[in-house]
Amino acid sequence: MKIAIIGASGFIGSKILDESLRRGHEVTGIVRHPERLPQNHRLTPVGLDLKESDRLARVLADHDAIVSAWNAAKDGSGPELYDRFVEGNRSIIDAVKKSGVKRLLVVGGAASLKTPEGVEYIDSPQFPASYEPFKPAMRGVREYYYLLKSEPELDWAYFSPAIMIQPGERTGKFRLGGDRIIADASGLSRISVEDYAVAAVDELEHPKHHRERFTIGY
Repeated sequence: MKIAIIGASGFIGSKILDESLRRGHEVTGIVRHPERLPQNHRLTPVGLDLKESDRLARVLADHDAIVSAWNAAKDGSGPELYDRFVEGNRSIIDAVKKSGVKRLLVVGGAASLKTPEGVEYIDSPQFPASYEPFKPAMRGVREYYYLLKSEPELDWAYFSPAIMIQPGERTGKFRLGGDRIIADASGLSRISVEDYAVAAVDELEHPKHHRERFTIGY
């Protein structure tokens, strides 16, 4: 496949990049600092700002699929992060539509997943007080999901990780679900970023989720 990854140097985007290259795909890595990407004969680095929506659309054209892994939180924190996320994600959606590529896989967030009681995690009593400073960013990531649901043109999938996503092992063993949090026998909702990347590239190669959200956990 020919895959474009927006945010290919980030925490999750870099692992999706590694997994894609590992499987022999051709990848265009779209970042602001292309010098941060690894050298690989199947990787084409492209440096641009998301505000360059028309240029981004031209770069995205002629790919089989696009991964949106951009994270505004890398630029800082604070209440303004919500607006920064929404502005950037609107630009990505606009560029994808202009590019003519239909398949879009979005690295989503876990905060909008539902608890067993059917409440979004970010609004539930289980939401930790220590996460409060990150709520603007989490709401911004959640808004991406809402924006996609109102888009009739794209074949999108919004891929939420488990509540805890950390560096770990690439086991290839995990469970997939829909809108509700996946937890293990001890009640923990967790996944390694490596296994998240495995599932993400599986979805690119064999699409099973169309215009819907799905999630992952052990």
